[in-house]
Amino acid sequence: MAPEATSSVDAEEVARFARMAESWWDVEGSAKPLHRLNPARLQFIRDRLLMHFDGEPASVRPFAGRRLLDIGCGAGLVTEPMARLGFAVTGIDAASEMVGAARAHAATMGLAIEYRAADVETVAADGTMFDAVLALEIVEHVTDPAAFIAAAASLVKPGGALILSTINRTARGWLLGIVAAEQVLGWVPRGTHRWRRFVRPSEMAAMLRRNTLKPEAVTGLRYDVLADRWLPTRDLAVNYLLMATRAPLAGP
Repeated sequence: MAPEATSSVDAEEVARFARMAESWWDVEGSAKPLHRLNPARLQFIRDRLLMHFDGEPASVRPFAGRRLLDIGCGAGLVTEPMARLGFAVTGIDAASEMVGAARAHAATMGLAIEYRAADVETVAADGTMFDAVLALEIVEHVTDPAAFIAAAASLVKPGGALILSTINRTARGWLLGIVAAEQVLGWVPRGTHRWRRFVRPSEMAAMLRRNTLKPEAVTGLRYDVLADRWLPTRDLAVNYLLMATRAPLAGP
């Protein structure tokens, strides 16, 4: 049964990101940190979903015939690569400005992606389900992580997968995610993150299990200053990615 459509959206957060919509695709613009982070995220998503769905690594479109939902899609940094990999992609964002920017950019790229200005609870209430659901860098921006995870989990088909990325609620998470990223380096505007909204991997795993999803893989991400890129690491103290799956329906 789909959860009640009570939104976990934070209007202040939505307004903050809406102001970034016009420069979202500028690699040196307001979304520069996400452009830097994106290759590492995409590698994890592709590799894990290929393993889960037994896809062909050499295929250009290994996920053809499958549906994917990107929650908090912004202007499409992840939805577009997923569409190129063959997924029938739906992207949702609470900021209509982001959805407009996403549609415009997808059109210039010749990509058929369905975008909706909606929150996850509204989509969950529709009863629609997807083979893969993504929730990247959004859990730390919602008012109620447990309700958000419940809604996101309800959108995963039997045999499907949910992939999340967020920041760990640790001293290092505060130091690097807030002090360094916001106050020292200026990667993101001050006030973008709130330490109390960061979620520990153990807490995330517990929420997923309560919603009948099984955590399958987790990796940390670290920023290599010299290479100016993000790399996977076993250290989960700051940024991490986690994949959970729903068991397939039992056979006859």
